[in-house]
Amino acid sequence: MALQQPKSLAEITVKAVVLGILLSMLLAAANAYLGLFAGMTVSASIPAAVLSMGILRLFKKSNILENNIVQTAASAGESLAAGVIFTLPALVILGFWDDFSGKNFWWITVISAFGGLLGVLFTIPLRRSLIVEGKLQFPEGIATAEVLETGEQGGKGVWTIAKAALVGGLFKVGAKGVGLWPEALEGATRIKGGLLYGGSNLSPALLSVGYIVGLNIAVLIFLGGVANWYIAIPICAAMADAADQTDNVKFAYSLWSTQTRYIGVGAMLVGGLWTIIKMRRSLLSGITSGLKAYRTLGHETAAIERTEKDMPMKYILWLIIGSVIPLFLVYQVFVKDISITIPMAVVMLLAGFVFSAVAGYMAGLVGSSNNPISGITIATVVLSSLLLVVLMGRDAANGPAAAIIIGSVVCCAAAIAGDNMQDLKAGRIVGATPWKQQVMQIIGTLSGAVVIAPTLMLLHAAYGFKGQEGAGPDALAAVQANLMASVARGVFRGDMPWNFAFIGMGVAAAIIILDLVLEAKKARFRTPVLAVAIGFYLPLELSVPIFFGGLIHWAVSAFRKAAAAPTDEVEGSSRSGLLFASGLITGEALMGILLAIPIVILKQYDVELPYLNFGGTITGKLLGSILLIGVAVWLLNVALEKQKK
Repeated sequence: MALQQPKSLAEITVKAVVLGILLSMLLAAANAYLGLFAGMTVSASIPAAVLSMGILRLFKKSNILENNIVQTAASAGESLAAGVIFTLPALVILGFWDDFSGKNFWWITVISAFGGLLGVLFTIPLRRSLIVEGKLQFPEGIATAEVLETGEQGGKGVWTIAKAALVGGLFKVGAKGVGLWPEALEGATRIKGGLLYGGSNLSPALLSVGYIVGLNIAVLIFLGGVANWYIAIPICAAMADAADQTDNVKFAYSLWSTQTRYIGVGAMLVGGLWTIIKMRRSLLSGITSGLKAYRTLGHETAAIERTEKDMPMKYILWLIIGSVIPLFLVYQVFVKDISITIPMAVVMLLAGFVFSAVAGYMAGLVGSSNNPISGITIATVVLSSLLLVVLMGRDAANGPAAAIIIGSVVCCAAAIAGDNMQDLKAGRIVGATPWKQQVMQIIGTLSGAVVIAPTLMLLHAAYGFKGQEGAGPDALAAVQANLMASVARGVFRGDMPWNFAFIGMGVAAAIIILDLVLEAKKARFRTPVLAVAIGFYLPLELSVPIFFGGLIHWAVSAFRKAAAAPTDEVEGSSRSGLLFASGLITGEALMGILLAIPIVILKQYDVELPYLNFGGTITGKLLGSILLIGVAVWLLNVALEKQKK
């Protein structure tokens, strides 16, 4: 699948660096707004690759490795935006900050820059264990590589991606921009005191993620969602006082967001620790081999090929120390107690590495766009809050804010880690040099950090955030930041829903035991605990299209085996389906970012997107469902094209 690249092919060039910096800033600003407005961000690796190919074609000389370098830097800005907006607005919501101006402006820049830098550095020893030695799919990394390779080779593959990207983009415009059909179908009804919910997101991108990750992972994510929404939530609904609940869907989501979601948080805590335990040998070997193999940047031992060469470990260790020092000073300024600052810095460093590994692992399962970074951050905020309650006492006025600051660093590191692992996977496929990608990841991270603070300052001044005192009707939702604020406040006040977190821990332990049994029996179907934990944590409507995408993958595999086609035809069919799925992700991701521009402009004239409300009608819902089914059938036909012939 990888292209064999000559060693002399240019990677880091002046135009690639400049373009990478500009795109990193642009995508960081766009995704910051999108995340605060809609509660989710989109991975920018594929959109950045497409934009890079279009711009670099204007030059006489460009190549696939230059394109890869540009998208590597650009996607870092997007992922850093997610790490910041999920956490730091919570300081305003808590009332700890009044706004993002003055000194707060510089604190945001320092936290995002050095927290993101730690995420890049932590991914370097993880690359070997997760990408080289692991068997993870990294769906968006594979999709990005397909986009890059197809753009380099031209021909039918480019047309396949272009058609699919057009469909994915039009789907996003039709739902989010115009409102011809809804973004999701949802409904709920009360049955004998309980609550029955059903729903599915009408997203071709999520369908494509399921196709890329395969049936096993797709089934586990779906089963986690089913267990939460058809067992836990109905039980909670039966026990709750719902006399004043008139909207059953909102009631289901309120139970999920305030109670049963924490089952997934508890499962992630145990699952994350178990993942680190299982990965301990490969992680250790990756670090030790790096220390032995690399002496100076730019030189390699005879046993290390160009495409296996990471940044030297001694430089990584020095950069980690250099990143921790300014963050230590930030903590000291906030808590003004060295006996508290030191434990905070240690927790930040350990949690940053552990959860960067977990985020990289989960990105390998479901991709960066669907990576529940907020769940990782919640776990960090919970653990930090518990430690700070012991160190500072429950009455500490700045205790919740101190926990948020730790969570923000870990969130930035984990967000960067997950997205960068996708980029390193794409680089491995196309024959890139890892250390050069890692350098560009650092450049992209620092570039994104430059625009995050002014973007937050402008958005807060224009709209404000829901949950803060005096928030107006146009305030941005800031879903994750409100959740972080409530968790930190809940631990200090003593009203954190620990019972659900403990249930999640027990569920995770049972799943781990089941997976060990299946491993001993050498079963093909396995139960990685984090896949189920993701299902518990995500809304069910996101899990449903992923599940159906996995079914399409299974159908294609079964048909290929039954057809007993020659090897080249089998590979051709698989590649065609992968290209089409990659195009769907590309189109929807690009349009998700581009729609942020008219959203901002139209808000000034009291016009909100979607422009029409046709999506709320029965006709609109039926239209969206039929169109998504049509896309699914189209994907199946493209994947089976050569077998049918």
